[in-house]
Amino acid sequence: MDANFWHKRWEKNEIGFHQGDINALMVDNFQALSLRKKSRVFVPLCGKTLDIAWLLSQGYRVVGAELSKLAVEQLFAELGIEPNISTSGKLQHFKATNIDIFVGDIFDLSADTIGVIDAIYDRAALVALPSDLRGKYSLHMNKITNTAPQLLICFEYDQTAMQGPPFSIDKSEILRVYGAHYKLTPIARVVVDGGLKGICPAKEVAWLLN
Repeated sequence: MDANFWHKRWEKNEIGFHQGDINALMVDNFQALSLRKKSRVFVPLCGKTLDIAWLLSQGYRVVGAELSKLAVEQLFAELGIEPNISTSGKLQHFKATNIDIFVGDIFDLSADTIGVIDAIYDRAALVALPSDLRGKYSLHMNKITNTAPQLLICFEYDQTAMQGPPFSIDKSEILRVYGAHYKLTPIARVVVDGGLKGICPAKEVAWLLN
């Protein structure tokens, strides 16, 4: 699974991973991060998630990273915002009031480029990555965000029943990639209505990493 996989999904509008509603676990549990208004929240591999509109409506500033330029163009169009677009190293920077989205490979994003991050909201990144990339990803996140606290939302299901993404990420896997740097606290667990993609039973689990 490489960058072309995701580019083609967006080009063909094969974006079943895009939720048509704001994520309920985020809404119900975001307060666990104990953030002040105007805090900068990083949303990795953000796509055009409706969660960003909710975060902005709550008075937070949003920083995102996304591989697909098409996804980011759709995000701003759906927000009704006209961004200023510039280049920052290997990345494009879409900027407007209280929102900065960097387009390109997240591993090309540096701490200097992203700026101070108060918290991370990860609903789509860790679950999208194959196991051999998760360790590299977690170390990179720690580096560029100064190990900011996270609200991490994952799926748990029988991985033999369905090929990811999204992949099944259980407690042992989160401990493997983040246990050395964070205290892990499960704060909510819900059954996915109708199963994951209608294929297999699954649970969606919210974790606080701090």
